[in-house]
Amino acid sequence: MSGAGTTMTFHPMPRAGEPTPWAFPTPERDTLPNGLTVLHCHRPGQKVVAVEINLQAPLEAEPEGTDGVATIMARALSEGTDRHTAEEFAAELERCGATLDAHADHPGVRVSLEVPASRLAKALELLADALRAPAFPDGEVERLVRNRLDEIPHELANPARRAAVELSKELFPAGSRMSRPRQGTEETVARVDAAGVRAFYEAHVRPATATAVIVGDFTGIPLAEVLAGTLGTWSGGTAEARPVPAITGDDTGRVVIVDRPGAVQTQVLIGRVGPDRHDHVWAAQVLGVYCLGGTLTSRLDRVLREEKGYTYGVRAFGQVLRSTPEGTGASLLAISGSVATDVTGPALEDTWRVLRTLAAGGLTEEERDVAVQNLVGVAPLKYETAAAVAGTLADQVEQYLPDDFQAQLYARLAETGTVEATAAAVSAFPVDNLVTVLVGDASAIEEPVRALGIGEVKVVGG
Repeated sequence: MSGAGTTMTFHPMPRAGEPTPWAFPTPERDTLPNGLTVLHCHRPGQKVVAVEINLQAPLEAEPEGTDGVATIMARALSEGTDRHTAEEFAAELERCGATLDAHADHPGVRVSLEVPASRLAKALELLADALRAPAFPDGEVERLVRNRLDEIPHELANPARRAAVELSKELFPAGSRMSRPRQGTEETVARVDAAGVRAFYEAHVRPATATAVIVGDFTGIPLAEVLAGTLGTWSGGTAEARPVPAITGDDTGRVVIVDRPGAVQTQVLIGRVGPDRHDHVWAAQVLGVYCLGGTLTSRLDRVLREEKGYTYGVRAFGQVLRSTPEGTGASLLAISGSVATDVTGPALEDTWRVLRTLAAGGLTEEERDVAVQNLVGVAPLKYETAAAVAGTLADQVEQYLPDDFQAQLYARLAETGTVEATAAAVSAFPVDNLVTVLVGDASAIEEPVRALGIGEVKVVGG
């Protein structure tokens, strides 16, 4: 209400502006005088800076009989330098509020650092020391070897880990590093010593073959100057690019049962070797496989979990194993989950039925639309942190992909139709070319599985 003589002015409602399309960040590239390639990406507001270092020290370069030396070397990088003991190094990291981690995988060793932007220079100095002059003290290496030997029995006792080990052994030739556990076996890790770790480091770790990815808010930080005074002090010779052996796999349909007498559940892992991200089918495969088993609303989950109650969840996925500069790498395509022992046979039968139904009838437009929304629509939330962006950029470097690959992938996913996604999913999981690993009670599941006719069945010790 208004008093006498008062006039009211009505303003038009504000109109929403045009939404700005989201795109995955594109980094800038530089090369330091020591040969280190640097990708840096300024992300305003991301006050925790993420750093990823890719080292070309692949698992297939490990000396024969010492599988696991790359893992021990990665873990030992933070166990002291020429300036700090292991304890001092850890204390300095803590003062920076930084975390440092490293792991080895088939493409190489990845070192990851996160630190508040205000302490970036000091943290990069510590990281540079770890890369430039790691001490690799005999006692620390021996401790890391003992720790690793303690981990292995626990990992093999885990049904999912045991299934993964067996699937790799089945898929790849015995002479291939791909066929053996990434972090070594008890026998090979026991042979690792400080001298072997130093030799592996000296043979493969140098700035000329490494890449640093740095993502965060660099406001007020003279990044070029900071890099020159830290990672720029790391020196090392040049090296010839290592030839990357081709990846071959045998996906003849068959079943391997890893016997766990008395197990009340069966761990299921179904897999084969597929193309890597260089293949033109990758985007359609990502979409199709997501529809098949990427979420709680996927086909496999709808049948095996909601309709039949066999499992708490089952997933289908594609995981890049290793890429080459020529784009001839490979990925693992897999379906994973666990079911009650007494329904192992029916669950596998229904899994194959889902795959055959997909091949016969295809995906629906609704399934495709939901998958696109889930994969593309939530991307801005997925990459809210600097660590998520840095990790993806480092993956692209590791897989010899262009810097704009992720941005182009989202564009392609949005354009991929139902027919294309269906064809890619069917091609990813052909019913006659899948290796099935079951970790469970062989006495209870062997006969029902044989009756399915999905391939030769063999039983191995657990």
